[in-house]
Amino acid sequence: MRQDFTIGIDCGSTTTKAVVFSRTGEIVGLGRRRVPQHMDEPRHVERDMHEAWRAVVEAVRDALESSGVPPQAIAGVGVTAHGDGLFVLDRSRSPLGRGIMSLDSRATELHEEWKREGRLEKVVPIAGQRPYPYSATTLLAWMKRHQPDRYAEIGTVFFAKDWIRLCLTGEIATDLTEASTSFTDLYTQDYSDSILDVLEISEIRGALPRMLLSCDRGGVITRDAAMATGLLEGTPVSAGLHDVTAAAVGLGYTQPGDLSITAGTFSINEIFRSRPVIGEGWSCRAGYRKGLWNCMAISPASSSNLEWLARMLLPEEKEAAQILTGEVEARLGRSRAERPVPLYHPFLFGSPYEAPASASLFGVQSWHDRADLFQAMIEGTIFNHREHVETLRLTGAVRRLGVSGGGSGQASIAQMFADILNVPVEISSVREAGALGAALTASVAVGLYDSLEDAVVAQDIPMTVYQPEPARVRIYEGIYQRYVALTQAMKPFWSGLYEGTAESLSQDETEQAPVSTFLVATEMTQEVRL
Repeated sequence: MRQDFTIGIDCGSTTTKAVVFSRTGEIVGLGRRRVPQHMDEPRHVERDMHEAWRAVVEAVRDALESSGVPPQAIAGVGVTAHGDGLFVLDRSRSPLGRGIMSLDSRATELHEEWKREGRLEKVVPIAGQRPYPYSATTLLAWMKRHQPDRYAEIGTVFFAKDWIRLCLTGEIATDLTEASTSFTDLYTQDYSDSILDVLEISEIRGALPRMLLSCDRGGVITRDAAMATGLLEGTPVSAGLHDVTAAAVGLGYTQPGDLSITAGTFSINEIFRSRPVIGEGWSCRAGYRKGLWNCMAISPASSSNLEWLARMLLPEEKEAAQILTGEVEARLGRSRAERPVPLYHPFLFGSPYEAPASASLFGVQSWHDRADLFQAMIEGTIFNHREHVETLRLTGAVRRLGVSGGGSGQASIAQMFADILNVPVEISSVREAGALGAALTASVAVGLYDSLEDAVVAQDIPMTVYQPEPARVRIYEGIYQRYVALTQAMKPFWSGLYEGTAESLSQDETEQAPVSTFLVATEMTQEVRL
């Protein structure tokens, strides 16, 4: 039987999907399951590893059933999952507690301590990035300090997708894109003992698994996995990709200079480069193959803001965000100047800045309605993406730029991205980009294509290009400059916003901040009235 199909498994922060794809990227079957996040303690966001595997089993079975494709026709399986964080096994290969997700912030104080000691800066020239509070290295150091018995029992350190691949194949491994989130040398793209030494977790070196390239074979479906999922025993499984890289590949971006934006829980902005580039405002990690690098600028400040407001405004509606997006779309055909809307800082869950930030709405009037507030949030999240994109331009030329998520599948929202970024924006017709990126690694692993670049070219995926409209560009340029000015004006207030006093401000700041804030607010009000 011809094996013309692959399966991509994408284990996201809240939903696991399994998708059956044709050789040209057509979706022929889909299964999905929600997976809970466990937040039993403040700052802890965890995933039960057994629950994650059960979700995969059910999603794969549903995907196969809905596709009508027999298991014998599946050439290979690829896996991606929510990246960063930390999953650990004991020496008997069993989960050593729950997996820790990238939304977790338990290690924030330790991270601040490293910052004061200068450790973060010592890591940058080695790794091309500072560890985040949710990086595996930071979480391991936290575990060493606060859970020493657990730390001492660690036999394997890897990541969410690696756990799923282990359940499918019985093989322990990780891939280059995932390892480079914490453990690899920027230049050699191999494991770095120096990183572990600087962060004082060198004893963990023996727990780091073998590192594969994303399109390598990571094993084959075992008998137990076949019985659970309905896949054929012996079906090859590729090493797979970090979720951010998988999404870029699935959208068709594999070349140096390709910049992709994903507006999801995180504001993800990434561009491939043919050489490592270190700088402020981005992390330089490994691409999907050696000799390729991925410069990433991210913050937890994107469409999660929209979901939050939708739940507040329409708590009984399951599709609240879609309803509100439709209301905004109905107004976007008019000039942006005809109906001024408030300005929004999208920092509900975090920001790109080291200082603690807070979300804010500016310029709200009694006549504004829920659609105005929702539009302000959409614009604010895109302004945040623009700030990241402008930072990434410092790494070199941008060949092309694509957007997914955040309502960008709607023409009016896609046009807003083009107008605010002031560049042509490509919108792919792919709706399961992460799963497709994973599936394409499987297609290369089994020999359907010679390279990931060839696999992407072979996909029949229409792109729609939105050109910036000069009149809207001029309006949004003025609003964006006020967005930036208001950010600077608010920074002195963020740290003490909920303290009840102004003690956290210096005397100079308390004297100057109100004046600067008044001037910025006055300028914005004058523009809004134009």
